[in-house]
Amino acid sequence: MGWAAAMAAVAAVLCAAAVARGEVVDEFGAGASFIFGDSLVDAGNNNYIPSLSKANMTPNGIDFAASGGMPTGRFTNGRTIADIIGEMLGQADYSPPFLAPNTTGGAILNGVNYASGGAGILNATGKIFVNRIGMDLQVDNFNITRKQLDDLLGRDKAKEFLRRKAIFSVTVGSNDFLNNYLMPVLSTGTRISESPDSFLNDLIFHLRDQLTRLYTLDARKFVVANVGPLGCIPYQKTINRVGEDECVKLPNQLAAQYNGRLRELLIELNGNLPGARFCLANVYDLVMELITNYPNYGFQTASVACCGNGGSYEGLVPCGPTTSMCDARDKHVFWDPYHPSEAANVLLARYIVDGDSKYISPMNLRKLFSL
Repeated sequence: MGWAAAMAAVAAVLCAAAVARGEVVDEFGAGASFIFGDSLVDAGNNNYIPSLSKANMTPNGIDFAASGGMPTGRFTNGRTIADIIGEMLGQADYSPPFLAPNTTGGAILNGVNYASGGAGILNATGKIFVNRIGMDLQVDNFNITRKQLDDLLGRDKAKEFLRRKAIFSVTVGSNDFLNNYLMPVLSTGTRISESPDSFLNDLIFHLRDQLTRLYTLDARKFVVANVGPLGCIPYQKTINRVGEDECVKLPNQLAAQYNGRLRELLIELNGNLPGARFCLANVYDLVMELITNYPNYGFQTASVACCGNGGSYEGLVPCGPTTSMCDARDKHVFWDPYHPSEAANVLLARYIVDGDSKYISPMNLRKLFSL
């Protein structure tokens, strides 16, 4: 046997030994993101269901290079925070929407996006949109992917892939307040019959169950975002008629209370679920920092939506073909009455991937990913 052939034989033996030990070899590439949540991270699932919560119309996506500026169902002008985090961690491509017909076979090794505009932790959240895929159903949908991964890789390799190469990202909770507890008409029954504490207990009870279900399906590396300052979004500022430098108090108080409970939950799960790492993304303080000091980050406004109409902050009518759109899209913190612009998402993602414990704890995503 010549030298080259001998080397090739040794390499083959080493590779076979690695596989035998259950080690993930390079065919898995740069890893995967499995994304759960609401319209902050929806990559187009709502395009495939009859829902009033949709973003598959212009000018949404106008700055999304991968689609040539065409709408994809993302509720922003460009990439979502989940898209950008995937890029920063070296993911080969964006995680495709679960409901897209081509999200099969090898495509799922890049991760899958289950998020749905209007979704919440509670199944009742988002009824106003008729259809949306809540967190319980999103976890059910991951269970389908989980079986596909077994078929694709074999049971042991699939488990190893998920535990070592996959990050599970959860961005949910805003709609449980905006489109449930705080809804003026639809939820009056909820608000009258349920105190804030009782409502928060409900949210934490259901989220604990959802995260634990993902753990039983071999999720191990989690990043869970807390709820942002809901009282500062253009929609809330418009309907409550507050000043440009003010935010609405009640939504922010509820978000802060929920965030305290979420922090406790993740500490509990880190202690109780062997091998799991739950990281908390402190989106509330990150967005407050952007809103408070927006000129320092190159923005011209943190109160007026770039795309929308109505009131002082263009905060009533969602972005669509007939609404007005600003010229300097990268100078607005908010793209529409509810969602950050791509420029804001880029800044948020940087802090979550590479920031310190003020904004992401107990470790940042680059460290989590490397474990």
